[in-house]
Amino acid sequence: MDNERLKKQIEFIVEIDKIKKICRQTLLMDGSRNENDAEHSWHLALMAMVLSEYFPHNLDLFKVIKMLLVHDLVEIDAGDTFCYDEKANEDKAEREQKAASRIFGLLPPDQEKEFRALWEEFEEQKTSEAQFAASLDRMQPLLHNYHTKGHTWVKYDVKYDKVIKRIQPLEKSSPVLWEYVLEILEDAIKKGYLKRND
Repeated sequence: MDNERLKKQIEFIVEIDKIKKICRQTLLMDGSRNENDAEHSWHLALMAMVLSEYFPHNLDLFKVIKMLLVHDLVEIDAGDTFCYDEKANEDKAEREQKAASRIFGLLPPDQEKEFRALWEEFEEQKTSEAQFAASLDRMQPLLHNYHTKGHTWVKYDVKYDKVIKRIQPLEKSSPVLWEYVLEILEDAIKKGYLKRND
């Protein structure tokens, strides 16, 4: 068999299996272990399907789901950079650009262009679809933290102001979900999972 296109596609599929080994700081909601990037992306794709009615724009939901499924593939090479680690975030963009070139470069040129464009659109957050996807990407770890009694917030002494800043894209993209998140954060403070800044 001499099908160069299929060989490239299979090589990519084999390579992206590595995302299952990239562990995140976030615990599963049952607190049993850390979530991996593949689980995170799958969870976000389902969240998009379930919560799309709370975003006021007419969205291309299929595009959002594709964006969510590819947005963390670069972490195969770049690793998962903890959002509250200022030092690690200094060179994050550079590491991820390099990873995007290598990983998406495994695909045939037309698919490389499509996947790279989806990833870049997610990163830039200029379209309604990217804003929706990015909002979910920030909301999901918040839900995990709430359901694990603030595991990551407590472990790394993350305060309310940093969490609000991180989740800010949700305020514009979905007033309903923004209000819900604010209620969760207030409850987290009452329960001692999250502290206000001194």
